[in-house]
Amino acid sequence: MSDIHMQREHTLGLPAARKLANEWLEQAESRLGLSCTYVEGASCDEISFERAGVSGTVQVTEDRFVLDAELGFLFSAFQDKIETEVARRMDKLLAQAAQA
Repeated sequence: MSDIHMQREHTLGLPAARKLANEWLEQAESRLGLSCTYVEGASCDEISFERAGVSGTVQVTEDRFVLDAELGFLFSAFQDKIETEVARRMDKLLAQAAQA
């Protein structure tokens, strides 16, 4: 079971969602120190991410992003704060994409 499960609907379509997912990936690697792997599929892409104490996936489809993350013991104490920050960043990226 995930410690953090987040889903966001969008109307970007898969090509634009992929672009946005790559922006998220770059931010996750540079700002959060996550090691990320991006695998494209026919109708669903998946980003796997990890670092000490955190691992998970982001599924990218033509109409939604789904994030599932497992937090290690030390990070679990900050689950609410982490979830709030992840939601804020995801919503900000989606709002910027909608305006473009």
